[in-house]
Amino acid sequence: MLEESHKEAIQQAYRAYLGAKSLRPRLGQRQMIGTIARTFGEIEQDSEHNRIGGRHLCVIEAGTGTGKTVAYLLATLPLAKVWKKQVVVSTATVALQEQITQKDLPDLKANGGMQFSYALAKGRGRYLCPSKLERLTGATSDPTLALFEQDALNNKDAEGEDWQSLMQVWSSGQWNGDKDNLPNPLPDSSWSKLTTDHQQCTRHRCQFFSQCPFYRARQELEDADCIVANHDLVLADLSLGGGVILPAPAKTIYVFDEGHHLPDKALGHFTFAMAVRSTDRWLKQLNKNMASMAAQLRLTGDMVKAVEQIPSEVRTLEQGLLYLNELIGSTVTWGDDSEYSSNVYRFAEGRVPEELRGLCDQLRQGWGALQSLVDKLSRGIQQAMGGEYPDISAKEAEAWFPIIGQMLARIQEARALCTSYSEHDAEGAVPLARWAEKLDYQDILDTNLCSSPILAAERLRQVLWNRCFGAVICSATLTALNRFDRIMMRAGLPSDAAYERVQSPFNHGDAAELWVPLMRNEPTRAQEHTAELVEWLKQNLNLNEGSLVLFSSRRQMEEVLEKIGKPWADLILAQGTYSKQEVLRLHRENLDEGRGSILFGLASFAEGIDLPGKYLTHVIIAKIPFAVPDSPVEAGLAEWIEKRGGNPFMEISMPDASIRLVQAAGRLLRSEQDTGRITLLDRRVVSKRYGKALLDSLPPFRRRID
Repeated sequence: MLEESHKEAIQQAYRAYLGAKSLRPRLGQRQMIGTIARTFGEIEQDSEHNRIGGRHLCVIEAGTGTGKTVAYLLATLPLAKVWKKQVVVSTATVALQEQITQKDLPDLKANGGMQFSYALAKGRGRYLCPSKLERLTGATSDPTLALFEQDALNNKDAEGEDWQSLMQVWSSGQWNGDKDNLPNPLPDSSWSKLTTDHQQCTRHRCQFFSQCPFYRARQELEDADCIVANHDLVLADLSLGGGVILPAPAKTIYVFDEGHHLPDKALGHFTFAMAVRSTDRWLKQLNKNMASMAAQLRLTGDMVKAVEQIPSEVRTLEQGLLYLNELIGSTVTWGDDSEYSSNVYRFAEGRVPEELRGLCDQLRQGWGALQSLVDKLSRGIQQAMGGEYPDISAKEAEAWFPIIGQMLARIQEARALCTSYSEHDAEGAVPLARWAEKLDYQDILDTNLCSSPILAAERLRQVLWNRCFGAVICSATLTALNRFDRIMMRAGLPSDAAYERVQSPFNHGDAAELWVPLMRNEPTRAQEHTAELVEWLKQNLNLNEGSLVLFSSRRQMEEVLEKIGKPWADLILAQGTYSKQEVLRLHRENLDEGRGSILFGLASFAEGIDLPGKYLTHVIIAKIPFAVPDSPVEAGLAEWIEKRGGNPFMEISMPDASIRLVQAAGRLLRSEQDTGRITLLDRRVVSKRYGKALLDSLPPFRRRID
């Protein structure tokens, strides 16, 4: 149970905030604060505030207009301070990150009567590596540049001029090394040469450690009460063991805003791939690098033995990769047998042929042996940087360390992929998806072997939920068909977590109408439905208002664009014609100048678009947003559910469509003053048995069903 002093701290901060802002308390906001506080009050702690038991996970669906950011900050910050924890707020989008760091946190700090500090966390790749910039400008000699970056050393080209310009603003203190503060934006291909990762970084041994933008920023994080990050950064930190970039999970209260994105983001961090021919070419380059290093550095001890043994291990791997390429050619049938395209082949149930499994097991062992040797080199080079080998220049060792780090990263990825192919999935366990992809890069054909969990649930349980002190998962769309089952299955959330639905303060029935007009054709008759859709838009679009037409397929959107004609076409701003931000800017500009404007968009326009008031008064949804399992991971999940006696349509397609439909409808009402109409041009919500469940999952709009 929470102590009375803890409750009072939260209540006092909320009263102060409302008073300073002249606001009235919102029912949903109070409900959300109470749910979080009560849940964390159940956490059992030892004398040093380590979690030893009790419920510690809180899952809240909070409708638009709840004020959820202020709610979770007010509920977590006072408790975190008492319990000597840090709050990490994680978002899926840059827009919400900016809102929290630039608006919500400063506002709460100024008006809530609380003393706290906060910082924005970014990945290492967002910061300059001063050591790399120094080498690229030629300010220091670097024997390794010829291996990878010789072209960048030609100061006559534009890139070389960029390096010199950046060196000037960096050394003069005009730029702090943050990519987002670059005086002039650089293309990603150029920026990637200026940054590093944890494998390549020499840390405190680097001569620029005290000036390093990443470590300076990290020091701010260590001192901050609240850290704002994104899901990818949190997952990257957890993949490294936790506590590497962000605070250790056991010392952290996480808040995952836009939490419905977390499972899909997690899958990307647990996926492995190995391009067979590309890896073979890289191994040949590795051998050359080893020869260059042996020629340039006076290696001793274990380093000499490692360099001598590496060519033998490389030859073994090259032979294995050659056989692997031949085996894939005889095993994989490209073309019509593929469920997705002629370039993808999925192994049914994730089971690879025994011969392929055995070969991958041999490759796994080979990669392990090579990794062991390169690890020895890495340790030796680190010791040389520290002056333990007088015959090796510390500067030369520092130049070679990132190269070895790159080698290790690639070896580890290949080893992980081969391991995932060499192992049988445990009986009854959720299987991996395993598949092959045909690659064509600059007319060079290759095959990419890939593997991924079909669900992130178990990994999230292991690395996050079981280890964190506490966590809040919140979003406007966490339930599907009015149940939390979907997020529980995909995110691995336990059934005994605290689950709460907080309704939006909007009066949906008065503010908006949901209209399902008569349609002769259902979307299953694609051509006829598209033709009827065009005619309906011509007859019903108001050319003087702000409208958004949402499509589930690019093909249908493009066909409607092609057929609709003037005057409607003159008012349409379609996704893809400009950047998303520019399309929205032009849309607002049109309406500000008294003209109508019609947005045409796909899935990304159904979420995260904020167009209040006159900017959006009519949302038209072309059809129920059912997704086809068009990736090996999604197909593998459907296959697994079916094998267990389940129904993939009811367990995957319906919940997913429900969430997408709610998100699409949610574009209309962004404030309590907004009004308008949502039109769904899909009669299946009336004609099919499942239709009622989809309609009932929507907010309680006023309904008109013709």
